[in-house]
This record gives sequence, C-alpha cells and structure tokens, in this order.
Amino acid sequence: MSALLVSTGIVALAEMGDKTQLLSLLLAARFRRPIPIILGILVATLANHFLAGALGAWLTSLVGKDALRWILGLSFIAMAIWTLIPDKLDGIEDPAKLRFGVFGTTLMVFFLAEMGDKTQIATVALAAQYPSLIAVVAGTTLGMMLANVPAVFLGDRMAKKAPLRLIRTITAIIFATLGVLALLNLGGRF
Repeated sequence: MSALLVSTGIVALAEMGDKTQLLSLLLAARFRRPIPIILGILVATLANHFLAGALGAWLTSLVGKDALRWILGLSFIAMAIWTLIPDKLDGIEDPAKLRFGVFGTTLMVFFLAEMGDKTQIATVALAAQYPSLIAVVAGTTLGMMLANVPAVFLGDRMAKKAPLRLIRTITAIIFATLGVLALLNLGGRF
C-alpha cells in the first residue's frame, strides 16, 4: 500500500508545472475535447510508466543491494534538485500539425513528452525501491491523472493560480527524504 500512496503523491506533486502538464493545457486549449484528451493521457501514461517500472524492477535483479541502495538514494536526491527547475514545452511539436485525431495525437505527444521526464525517471526509481510493480505503476499513473485531468478541464485558470514554486519545493523535499531513507537503508526493498 505504501508503494501506491508514495508513488501517487510524488508524481502528482512532481507533475505540477511539468512539461506534460503544460502539454495537457495546450491540448485542452487546442482541441477543447476533454474526454479523448484524458483517455490519451491515461493510455500513454500506463504504457510509459509500465515500461519505466519494468526497467526499474529489472535493474534490481542486476545490481547488488548495496549498489542499488546508493543508486536509488542518489537518484532521488538528483530528482529533488531537478524538481526545483521549472519545465517548458521545449521540443514538443505543435499537436495541431498532427493528423491522428484528438485521442491519437494526445497519446503520441504525451508518450513522447514523458520520455526522460522526471516522472518517468521517478517511476524507474520507485519500481526499483518497492517490490510491487503494479502498485508503483498504478500509483504513478494515478498521480499523473490527478495532476493532468484538472489541467485539461480548468486550463489556463489553474496554471495561473497554482503556487508552483511551493509545490516544486514540497516535491523536492519528498524526493530528498526518499533519497536519504534509501541511503540509510530504511525503505522499500532494503
């Protein structure tokens, strides 16, 4: 249960102001069809986070416990630092130029935008730390949906009112805490 709750909370907070949340706003403004956008986000997130989680689980079979503890601890601390840096939509192609309908366009651009994103990297690390891949993927997907569904429905109004600096700071503290716990051998699989 802790894998689900930690994964949900971390990703929901980390996603605030993230490029994929900005992409959700862009897609909502462009297409004004929330249901296919939300379904595209859900399917893209499930696919992306399952692959990331499977990678994290696989890494635990390759690396010894002590090395994994250090890798995870330092990765979470690096994620804390990365979280403090605001995201932009650099390199995201204009969805209006794609010809796959609202769902297909959302699925493709969201999946690609999530590649190498901090929430994807967090999913790898969380899956390496917790023994339940399903709980981690369910949690990270739920966190992604908690952050992006309101963005789709509320659009620019939400983006202008959310205290992004505070949210990034809280998320960074959580990532740093997870890093310290991993380094001290106090969490997850250790």
